[in-house]
Amino acid sequence: MRHAPTSATRAAAFPLDEPLDPRGRSHAGRLAGLVPAGSELLSSPALRCRQTAEAAGLDPRPEPALAECDFGTWAGRSLAEVDAGDPQAARDWMTDPEARPHGGESLVAFAGRIARWLDGQSLEDGRAFAITHGGVVKAALVHALAAPLTTFWQLDATPLGVTELHARHGRWTVRRMNCGAPA
Repeated sequence: MRHAPTSATRAAAFPLDEPLDPRGRSHAGRLAGLVPAGSELLSSPALRCRQTAEAAGLDPRPEPALAECDFGTWAGRSLAEVDAGDPQAARDWMTDPEARPHGGESLVAFAGRIARWLDGQSLEDGRAFAITHGGVVKAALVHALAAPLTTFWQLDATPLGVTELHARHGRWTVRRMNCGAPA
């Protein structure tokens, strides 16, 4: 599940470790019923993910691999600001998966981190329910579908949307995407 909205989410900005906004906290409070019984609960260590869990009365284990992409110097800036400041850098980042003009993670490095975590999960018994970020959900979908990395930019993970993946014999299946509570 992607975390509840924050001011950065609503402003189309690269996130810092900001808290949920009041509306996001209210919506997150209705999520407990979306967690499948018997699931291991996991969360990105980010404040917005922990607060999403807290608002729903959940107590997940922090999982560093579920952290959002490191946006480096772009953290806290809007997409419009980044584009206005250096339009070529913004274009490079979206067209070259190895580019890292912000000094953080490249899309290749980020997606690789998520793929390794997801492959590890496929070896586990039982279910896991993770509260994480839009980028993590998109990278997991790209990996599960064995799609080209450029597909990442064609997916949208909505706040509080649940995406369900299943592993069987080392292969992933996408059961649903962006289901759940409205944000």
